[in-house]
Amino acid sequence: MHYRRVYREGGSYFFTVITEKRRKIFADDDNVKYLRTAFKTVMQKRPFVIDAAVVLPDHLHFILYTS
Repeated sequence: MHYRRVYREGGSYFFTVITEKRRKIFADDDNVKYLRTAFKTVMQKRPFVIDAAVVLPDHLHFILYTS
């Protein structure tokens, strides 16, 4: 399958991530802290801005902006 994509700098992205078997791993505050740390680490190497985020026990929703 061939996808058509426009490659430009910057853009907004919405994505959802669901945990394996819908395990409620983000109900634990420590796991949410690990998630924050992971995002901060990635943001240092690949800068982006989190416009909106929803962290639920078994999934995440994010809107990100890259420049």
